[in-house]
Amino acid sequence: MSSNSSHSHPSAEAHGHDHHGGHEAAHGTFKSYMTGFVLSVILTAIPFWLVMGKVFSDPAVTGAIVMIFGAIQIVVHMIYFLHMNSKSEGGWTMMALIFTIVIIAIALAGSLWVMYHLNTNMMPTMTPAMMKNTP
Repeated sequence: MSSNSSHSHPSAEAHGHDHHGGHEAAHGTFKSYMTGFVLSVILTAIPFWLVMGKVFSDPAVTGAIVMIFGAIQIVVHMIYFLHMNSKSEGGWTMMALIFTIVIIAIALAGSLWVMYHLNTNMMPTMTPAMMKNTP
């Protein structure tokens, strides 16, 4: 019995060591979380500045750039906060990549669709004649 326990002990240590190494790769460090946070703040501040500063005269250009920044931010969140990289969980498989692209496309297209229809279906703009008749 002691030979069996001595035999299982080294394999348990080796297994624990390998598992621990894989476990560490799946979790981020403080530096990686801070990198993700700083990138997220930058990727939020730039579109905010583009919209509030009316940098581009065409709203379609501004909307397209904001959507591009949104897609980049989704990827940043996936890498830095969800830890989806080539070292954890067997790496990015083709199905995970396709799923990610489909979800990003649905989120961006759905956001554009909702914003367009909200803008189109809202109450008409107030003309000066209409404003005189309002209480």
